[in-house]
Amino acid sequence: MTRFSTSSLGVGGLGLLVGGFIGFLSRPAGVLTGKLPFFHVLTRGATYEGVDQVLISLAQESFNIMLTGAVIGAVVGIVLGYFIITKR
Repeated sequence: MTRFSTSSLGVGGLGLLVGGFIGFLSRPAGVLTGKLPFFHVLTRGATYEGVDQVLISLAQESFNIMLTGAVIGAVVGIVLGYFIITKR
């Protein structure tokens, strides 16, 4: 890999983490439960049983928001990495 692609992907990886974190913080809250824990968001609510199965759709929506934030962060990071490298 060239210096350009390695640096750009490195900044993209950082953007992925930051975007995922921001997406996790901006997840929706349930009416009575508040925001779901990270484990339940990451598993998309697969661990819920019984009455808690009502929260599966909230966990799936939270995961989708977190994933969207991570993808947007990665794209922004790669673009920023590209512009930083080409300015040198």
